[in-house]
Amino acid sequence: MRRDTFLKSAFATAALGALPLSAWATANLKMMIPANPGGGWDSTGRALGKALQDAGVASAVSFENKGGAAGAIGLAQFVNASKGDPNALMVMGAVMLGGIITGKPPVSVTQATPIARLTSEFNVFVVPAASPFQTMKDVVEALKKDPASVKWGGGSRGSTEHIAAAMLARDVGVDASKINYVPFRGGGEAVAAILGNNVSVGGSGYSEFQQYIESGKMRPIAVTSPQRLKGINVPTMKEQGYNVEIGNWRGVYGAPGITPAQRDALVDRVVKATRSKAWAEALEKNQWTPALLTGKAFEDFVEREFASLRVTMVKAGMI
Repeated sequence: MRRDTFLKSAFATAALGALPLSAWATANLKMMIPANPGGGWDSTGRALGKALQDAGVASAVSFENKGGAAGAIGLAQFVNASKGDPNALMVMGAVMLGGIITGKPPVSVTQATPIARLTSEFNVFVVPAASPFQTMKDVVEALKKDPASVKWGGGSRGSTEHIAAAMLARDVGVDASKINYVPFRGGGEAVAAILGNNVSVGGSGYSEFQQYIESGKMRPIAVTSPQRLKGINVPTMKEQGYNVEIGNWRGVYGAPGITPAQRDALVDRVVKATRSKAWAEALEKNQWTPALLTGKAFEDFVEREFASLRVTMVKAGMI
């Protein structure tokens, strides 16, 4: 092949290879957030949407919140209404798996297409500023006297904070089925309940409570991490003598029925988004730990998580 012919061919190939990225830049993506506004899934979805645009792989991202049943309501709508749509994404995470295990909804996340795990985060338990509880030991003493007297507030049934409360009850000799757990459809509702003194103890990812902790409206009493969180002087459950350690993670799925090439394109978009300045800022602001895992590796991870959570929930007396 002549050199000039070769160069023309190479430039043409390069131009063709660049087409998908320019096509991405004009794509309008749709993000299903299967929770009410104000919580971890909501902030994750909106931060990812901003990062997708910042990375130049989406021209616009629209959002729809559909909370309830640990994400099962939004999941059902996503699975049924987005089949074959290569521009649809849904936020999900450990909470959804726990809800599927306990609630047994007719639709499962395995019907959608795994794209990527994004972040990991440990839970923090907080009490209202005026609460008589000063430590987790105070909560445990009340729990032992009367489990119903301690009202726990957090995400949907089967959420990691629900599992942590059940693990604590079992660890201190209280029937986990008797804990008084109040599920909320989104972080905003949980925050309002805590600030309004409508629950005794609230649980969620640190990022959801951070501004209220820093302003003194909530008092953190324990984290479910193996060590204290960096820069946050809150004791772990284990250092207080309770065998409770559980993490949370969040990710995104694509629609059912998309082709392998369409799935790979979504994975590439998300990976590029996680390398953007907007995503780095979101990680720092929310104290999220980056935990990127994509494609088949992410699918296998979810399968293992289903099995692990089921075992944990059985041991905690939840199922």
